[in-house]
Amino acid sequence: MLQVKNITKYYGDYKAVDNLSFEVKDGEIFGLLGENGAGKTTTFRIILGLLEQTEGEVLLDGKHIDYSLTDKIGYVTEERSLLTKMTVKEQILFYGILKGMKEEKIEKELKKWLHDFEIEDYENRKIKELSKGNQQKIQFISAVIHHPKLLILDEPFTGLDPINVELMKKAIYQLQKEGCSIIFSSHQMEHIENFCEKLIILVKGKAIVDGYVKDVKKEYKKKNVALRGEKLPLEEIKKIKGVLSVEKQKEEYIVKIEDETIAPKIFNKVKTCNITKYDVEEPTLNEIFIAKVGEVRE
Repeated sequence: MLQVKNITKYYGDYKAVDNLSFEVKDGEIFGLLGENGAGKTTTFRIILGLLEQTEGEVLLDGKHIDYSLTDKIGYVTEERSLLTKMTVKEQILFYGILKGMKEEKIEKELKKWLHDFEIEDYENRKIKELSKGNQQKIQFISAVIHHPKLLILDEPFTGLDPINVELMKKAIYQLQKEGCSIIFSSHQMEHIENFCEKLIILVKGKAIVDGYVKDVKKEYKKKNVALRGEKLPLEEIKKIKGVLSVEKQKEEYIVKIEDETIAPKIFNKVKTCNITKYDVEEPTLNEIFIAKVGEVRE
């Protein structure tokens, strides 16, 4: 288990991380979100032991993270960090040996991963000859070849098409089943919703949202009502107190409301219409992120 306890990091007078705490249990996928400059990368570097926090502590299985523990961590960076003149095999051997693995074990694991990612023929290809998507697969393999205890994923789906995103998802879920603690960061909120049970949203290094995704959505009272039908009384719906907006999205209308008590009032307006859809929906994580970050800015 990873424990981040009240960490603060100053760069001179600038506070990059502000009293941040969270836990990631074995086999748990945790979302760390924030705008660019929110403090995510600084937090990652502190966890990896690349930066020293000004205050607080970071523990992995109850021990302070130092060079004796960094071999148990994997990190997929947002920017590619591959040695492009090497072949795939040379690259993975290099990273595996750095993690204390024996060459025979590395080669066995590499063949398995290449098979899982459907790129068995690329073992002796140079990194620079691969597409961006396949380079991303190799970057992922280099981070997990040693079966890490903790894995940090910073925008792991960059450059991947939908088919390869699914292959990557399967790989992440497999590591989760093995008990790996995973921190997931992405600007694509649908990935956070699909993967993470718990999350934190950072603004200027401080957690402004912290908890289970289902609870975060429940506590955010604003809901959406999705409507589809003929001759909907849209102007009347707009006049209902508590209706925030009515927007057309493709073949339906999305009515944003202050809370779920407004939903029956909308239903009373449309129940005599020929409606083919009436759903009260939770807000998306993207909506919550925009609203919460906007509140702090104001």
